Amino acid sequence: MSKALNSVLNLRDMQLLTALDRHRHFARAAEATGISQPAFSARIRNLELDLGITIVNRGNRFRGFTEEGEIVLRWGQKMLADLEGLKQEVSAASGALTGTVSIGVVPTALAFASALPARIGAAHPGLRLNIHSTTSDEIRRGLQNFTFSAGISYLEGRDPALSETHLYEETYLLVAPAGLVEDGQTEITWSEAARLPLCLLTPTMQNRRILERIFAGQGVRPNAVTETNALSVAWLQLRTGTTATIMPERTVSVQPSLPGTVTLRLTEPDISRPIALLLPDRTPEPALHPVLKHHLQEEARARSQPF
Repeated sequence: MSKALNSVLNLRDMQLLTALDRHRHFARAAEATGISQPAFSARIRNLELDLGITIVNRGNRFRGFTEEGEIVLRWGQKMLADLEGLKQEVSAASGALTGTVSIGVVPTALAFASALPARIGAAHPGLRLNIHSTTSDEIRRGLQNFTFSAGISYLEGRDPALSETHLYEETYLLVAPAGLVEDGQTEITWSEAARLPLCLLTPTMQNRRILERIFAGQGVRPNAVTETNALSVAWLQLRTGTTATIMPERTVSVQPSLPGTVTLRLTEPDISRPIALLLPDRTPEPALHPVLKHHLQEEARARSQPF
């Protein structure tokens, strides 16, 4: 038992397991962790022998973790997250918060999150921020398995495993080629917008699901002639002059102007959705958490004026 316990507490083995989970491929995981594939595989097998369990389903390729392997993986992810929290706590106590912070952000909040590296970098130059554009579901999964240190996503239902801090209200605008709407028009109802040819995010994205619920509330379905998982594609589609799109107001504010397009406020009803900072609810609280809360709330206040 003591031998097995020592193996579980070997942080290097936990790093290998989490790399395998991330890459889902032995060779790529070995490369990412800086060792040869034979050495990588041997360490996993030795861990299995020490624990007396099978951790990985093997075949001609990686086939996922066994049920016991998932348990070991979850504990390994927590151990590594706790180690990172320990390092941050110690560095904060010495007056210089350091480390790497991975933040999952829904695409519609990227315009807001883009200011975070400069804000935090000025106060904590030893912190390195990695911002990942992904879905709200992936953000919550990433927070559960410690892939993400934090998330910026939609505030939906209380999750006891997460600490949620409201940041701002997401509001929506229609951006359209001028030829698709009336001259001088500044507002459009959701029902009217539904009849236009639209480029929207795919149904896997929470923004699309929110828009679908809004349209359904008006008894209409949007005429989505094009779907994409990237807001940049929706913006570029405007150049064709054939499709309009619906975007958050903050996103529109940072896009380059497109000649021949107009921006209309969506009305009847006036809709907004809360965007929040999501953090794992952990004890003790990592030193990083209050730093993120402070700077994101400051950014939200700085941008509180209408665009």
